[in-house]
Amino acid sequence: MNYSLSEQYNTVVISLKGKAMGGPSATKYLEDIKSLIDQGKTNVVADLSKVNFMNSSGLGILITSLTSLRNAGGDLKICGASDRIESLLMVTKLITVFQHYKTLDEAVAAYQV
Repeated sequence: MNYSLSEQYNTVVISLKGKAMGGPSATKYLEDIKSLIDQGKTNVVADLSKVNFMNSSGLGILITSLTSLRNAGGDLKICGASDRIESLLMVTKLITVFQHYKTLDEAVAAYQV
């Protein structure tokens, strides 16, 4: 899994790419989430539009991020999930836990309300 960080309107956007399956990149990702929290940047959107596969470890990364951010007074919203990933979220009932949006613009705008 590769990812990049950017900021839009006081919201951090994490654009994930490839296969979200855990491993060393997941450890780095979670370290970056902790660093964002330490900087007071707790409004985060995970853009999943370029993720082509996600397993339970990938879901675990999202859940850990969500929990950490909410404990710090923030949130993690997701956007751009493919039909396959959305189905995975439905089967695991995580669709009710995450606020999810079709587009990145919608997810970022949700923090502006």
